[in-house]
Amino acid sequence: MSILLLPLNVTVIIPALLLFFFHNSVGWGVEPPITILVVLIGAIIMILGLLLVILTIFQFATKGKGTLAPWDPPRKLVVSGPYQYTRNPMISGVVFILLGEVIIFGSIFLLVWFLFFTIVNYTYFIVGEEPKLQKQFGEDYGEYKRNVPRLFPRRTPWTPGKK
Repeated sequence: MSILLLPLNVTVIIPALLLFFFHNSVGWGVEPPITILVVLIGAIIMILGLLLVILTIFQFATKGKGTLAPWDPPRKLVVSGPYQYTRNPMISGVVFILLGEVIIFGSIFLLVWFLFFTIVNYTYFIVGEEPKLQKQFGEDYGEYKRNVPRLFPRRTPWTPGKK
C-alpha cells in the first residue's frame, strides 16, 4: 500500500491542499452548460490517466517483478503494455490526472503544480533515471531507448528484436 503514497500525494493530497488554501482561484467563470462540458473533458482525461497509472503499476509488478517505489524497483526491464508506446507512461498517466484536475477546477495554482511536476519529472528522467537504467539494463535499454520515445507515444507498439 505504501507504493501508492507517491501518486496519491501528487494527484490528490497536494491538489486538495492547493484548492483548500487558494479556493478563491477556482473556476473558469463559464456558465452551464459549458461548465458541464469542461468538467466532462477533465474527467475523461483524469480517467485515462488513472487507467494508464494502473496498467503501468501492473506491468511493473508482473513483468518487472518490482514496484514504482525506489526501494523496490523492477528487476527486469519492462517493455510491454503501455511501455511499448512511450518510455514513461506512468508519469504520463499522473500528468493526465493533473491536467484533468486543472481543466475541472480552473485553478492557476493547480496549473502551476501541473507544470512544475511535469518539468521536474521529465528533467529527472533525462539526467537521473535514464543513465541509471542504461547502466542497469545495458544494451537492452539502449535498444528500447532508440525505438521508444520518452514523451510522445509511438503510433504502433514496439516489440524487442523487431524492426
